[in-house]
Amino acid sequence: MSNKMWGGRFTSGPDAIMEDINASIEFDRHLYRQDIAASKAHAAMLAKQGIISREDAGKIAHGLDTILSEIEAGKFSFKRALEDIHMNVESRLAELIGPAAGRLHTARSRNDQVATDFKLWVRDEIDAIDGALAAYQRVLAEKALEHAATVMPGFTHLQTAQPVTFGHHLLAYVEMAARDRGRLADARVRLNESPLGVAALAGTSFPVDRAMTAKALGFDRPTANSLDTVADRDFVLETLAAAAITARNTPRSMMAPASPERRPAELDRRRWRQGSEITALLLSYWRHDVAAAGPDRNGRSTALRINGRVPPRSGDVWHRACGPGPDGH
Repeated sequence: MSNKMWGGRFTSGPDAIMEDINASIEFDRHLYRQDIAASKAHAAMLAKQGIISREDAGKIAHGLDTILSEIEAGKFSFKRALEDIHMNVESRLAELIGPAAGRLHTARSRNDQVATDFKLWVRDEIDAIDGALAAYQRVLAEKALEHAATVMPGFTHLQTAQPVTFGHHLLAYVEMAARDRGRLADARVRLNESPLGVAALAGTSFPVDRAMTAKALGFDRPTANSLDTVADRDFVLETLAAAAITARNTPRSMMAPASPERRPAELDRRRWRQGSEITALLLSYWRHDVAAAGPDRNGRSTALRINGRVPPRSGDVWHRACGPGPDGH
C-alpha cells in the first residue's frame, strides 16, 4: 500500500528503513505554533485572492485554532506514519472540517512551508535568547554598580596581575553580551524574509499575494528568488554560530573569580557540590556543564557547515536543518 498522503504513483509502501529516514515528527513537532500560524496566514490570503471561498477559509482557521488548543493541552496524537508536523496538522484538520482542509495546500508546497516554519521558529528562538541576554546584562550591571569599589585581583594567563574592581570585571561580560546580541540581531535581519508562495521551487500559477502573507507573519518582505529560497539554510548557520559564541562567552563570567585557589568571589553554596572522594573539595559542576555547551554547539555548527547536516540528537529540532525536504529540515 502506498503512502496515502503523497504516494499516488506507488503501488506499495516504502521500506521500513525509508519510513524511519523520512519521519521527522519527533523533532519538527516543535514547529507546531509556526506551522499553524503560517497556514492561517496562507488560508486568509487564498480567500482574499478568490482562490478559495471565505467560508472554507473560516473553517480552516477555526480548525487550526482547535488543533493548536489540542496540542497545547497535550491532547493531540502525533502520528509517525504521517511523517512530519505539516501532514499531522493537515490530517487532523481533515478530520475536523472535512474536504475544505484539502484546499489549504493550494498554491503551496512542503518546500516553502517548511522554510517558512523554520524561519519563524529560529526568529522566535533568537528573540527568546535576546530577552535572556538582556536580563543577564541588567543583573550584571546592577551587581557591578553595587561593587564599583570592591577591589579584586585581575588575571592574565590565569595568574594574578593588576588590581581591578569586581564591578569592572562584571561589566566586561555586559560588553560580551552586547556583542552576542548584536550578532543575533544581524542574523535576524537577514532571515526575516518570507519564503511562503515560492511553492516547490519556481512559484505557482495561482495569483498569490506574497506581500500579504509576509506582513501577516511579521516578515519584512518576501524573498526575491524562489530557487534560493527553498535551498537557503544560511540563517540556521548564522544563528548557530552566534549561539555558539554566546555559549562560550556566558559561563566565563564566573569561571576565574570563583576558583578556590583565587576566590575573591564566593558563589552561593546551592550552586556547588561536594567531592565524592575528597570531601573538602567543592565542585561547581554547573559552571563546567554550561562551559561545555559551547564546544558542543561549535562542533554541531561545524558539522552543519561541512556536511549540510547536524548529527541527530533526541529532541533536537536543528538536526534536519538543511535541504528542501520536511523540516529542512
